[in-house]
Amino acid sequence: MKQEFRTGGCLVGWMLVVLTMCLGTEAWAYESVPVVEGATVRGTVTFIGTVPPPKEFELRRYLDHEYCAQRSDLNGYRLMREITVRPDGGLKDVLVMVEGVERGKPFPFTDAQVEASHCRFVPFVTVVGDKRLITVFNRDSIPHDIQGYAFDQTGGDMVFYRPSLEVSGTTEAVQLVNGRRVFSMQCSMHPYMQSWGYAIDHPYFSVTDAGGAFSIDDLPPGKYRLKVWHPILGMREQALTITANETVSLNLWFEAKD
Repeated sequence: MKQEFRTGGCLVGWMLVVLTMCLGTEAWAYESVPVVEGATVRGTVTFIGTVPPPKEFELRRYLDHEYCAQRSDLNGYRLMREITVRPDGGLKDVLVMVEGVERGKPFPFTDAQVEASHCRFVPFVTVVGDKRLITVFNRDSIPHDIQGYAFDQTGGDMVFYRPSLEVSGTTEAVQLVNGRRVFSMQCSMHPYMQSWGYAIDHPYFSVTDAGGAFSIDDLPPGKYRLKVWHPILGMREQALTITANETVSLNLWFEAKD
């Protein structure tokens, strides 16, 4: 079966004191049960139109410019791509979710991890589980800090600031609790270091790879909502009906914004 639709455009201080970040999930709890005659949803997400140029940051204006120049454009600027597209249009870092699944396959979600490496936060998009931790490791030999922002339909709020990650290998943990789902992290000393996260409470999701591909398996038959989210391009959703043992192939795409 092939379907198509267009998609448009906390912290632990010394591991004792917890500053909570208003993120997370609804009150109902997902239930793990055996899945009989489960289905698979797979496909690709592509980008249509002119890809926006990366943001440019003049390195000499920021701290540690010599160290962070390892990934410069060789002309004194650090480039940050918010939309990563392959020549064939495959769109990376898109979260595809099947919403409305109350019970299904186990959700052995471990605590998420983000690395500060070569003056970047990687990965660019991180999925976190309900009431789980996201730990930030510093792999660089220079200090970084963490500014966290939570987002809803009215905009964003800065929810924590932590002058942590001061030496190579240091770690800080951000604890997520119920509330908003979308958040971002940025280093104030190196503003080209940014990453995004999304809180989810079930295992039926996939983040597109470098080619824009995704796959979600063992989905119980039923009627659901398919949500497709990119931190810059936004979110769209559509009804999705799944039958037993079915494999649904989807061709999804985002269009360039005007």
